[in-house]
Amino acid sequence: MVHQYKLNGYNIVLDMASGSVHNVDEVAYDIISIYKSATEEEIVSTITAKHGVSEADVRECLDDVRALEAAGKLFSEDTYEGMAFDFKARPTVVKALCLHVAHTCNLNCSYCFASQGKYHGERALMSFEVGKQALDFLIANSGSRRNLEVDFFGGEPLMNWEVVKRLVAYAREQEKLHNKNFRFTLTTNGMLIDDDVIDFCNREMSNVVLSLDGRKEVHDRLRVDYAGNGSYERIVPKFQKFVQARGGKNYYMRGTFTRHNLGFTEDIFHMADLGFTELSMEPVVCAPDDPEALRAEDLPVLFEQYEILAKDMLRRKREGHPITFYHYMIDLSGGPCIYKRITGCGSGTEYMAVTPWGDLYPCHQFVGDPKYLLGDVWKGVTNEAARDEFKLINAYARPECRDCWAKLYCSGGCAANAYRATGSVRGVYRYGCELFKKRIECAIMMQVAERAEPLE
Repeated sequence: MVHQYKLNGYNIVLDMASGSVHNVDEVAYDIISIYKSATEEEIVSTITAKHGVSEADVRECLDDVRALEAAGKLFSEDTYEGMAFDFKARPTVVKALCLHVAHTCNLNCSYCFASQGKYHGERALMSFEVGKQALDFLIANSGSRRNLEVDFFGGEPLMNWEVVKRLVAYAREQEKLHNKNFRFTLTTNGMLIDDDVIDFCNREMSNVVLSLDGRKEVHDRLRVDYAGNGSYERIVPKFQKFVQARGGKNYYMRGTFTRHNLGFTEDIFHMADLGFTELSMEPVVCAPDDPEALRAEDLPVLFEQYEILAKDMLRRKREGHPITFYHYMIDLSGGPCIYKRITGCGSGTEYMAVTPWGDLYPCHQFVGDPKYLLGDVWKGVTNEAARDEFKLINAYARPECRDCWAKLYCSGGCAANAYRATGSVRGVYRYGCELFKKRIECAIMMQVAERAEPLE
């Protein structure tokens, strides 16, 4: 399968199965578009008439296309479908946990998918004993895998900070005993950041995710405390101090855009102006009838925003002050292994969320849904039917994905978003699909632009 598109002066041809990307001229672009549906003579006639080039030039270009096809870099065969279910049939190991150390929050964000941190349940903090058992569960179910990942999540995890520190210390002790290596991440709204948090995180956390929606008026519209006061002025100086002290270690500014800031690039650029270079901006996750919810008519605006961002990132890089956007991180020279390309994030099998009570769910977005309660950290996975359902989710499990050029980039998409949109983890969240495909087109264009000057 071949996907063709034009963006920022480039004519881009992507071969889905091989992952090959070609930046071509107008003649080659049009030849490739009809290569499989027309005879050679029809191609020659059509292209010479449209572009005013000689027959010899068209035939030479045709020879180049045939050579790429023969080399498996164009119109290559998709040989992965047979592997998809074989991968999922193999025994899986748990490699990552999202520890919900706090089902409570000190902010009252109206768009919060987690119901202000409560996950539609009771407020609670995870005890050290439950967290310790969760880490023991992870170690016991990780097989021979050495590198393990733990994300401290909420609610607001800093509301249970002492337990976080004790769990990290316990994990460091277990590393030596079990030949494991823990990689920790913390996601925070920043309200409780102090010198202790900064020092500890910069020593122990491989990554930190800092929640900021961008400009003050955008951020303070929704990210407010229980008295209704915005949090921007309180958290931005703390974030700046935190990031400066990290000394180059990984972090992300993580924002959310809604219907009320469709021009989200202004918020990204604002964060860059504040000195932040590692950025992410996610579409809101909420019910379709929510006033913040994105709508189909917003897609053209959002597509334009992603293009504006990509072009501006190229400019910033040329001028020597680059920024990183999470969704544009793509490695065309190698990229993820085919297992990851087919199976995706591993939710419900390799990755699970743990509630303050020790219950296991496929990921943080399923927490509180009794249908997807997998078990707990003491007994392990007891709802094998739910786990097996997640085992069969992949890029080839959804009929809608079979003919999609982007399926080996999204791996079939987010199961939680599909579940919300369709009632099935095997469904397709079409709105999210359109945004994802646009982001991939922009990410590929940026890679092309770094290797060539724009075509005139």
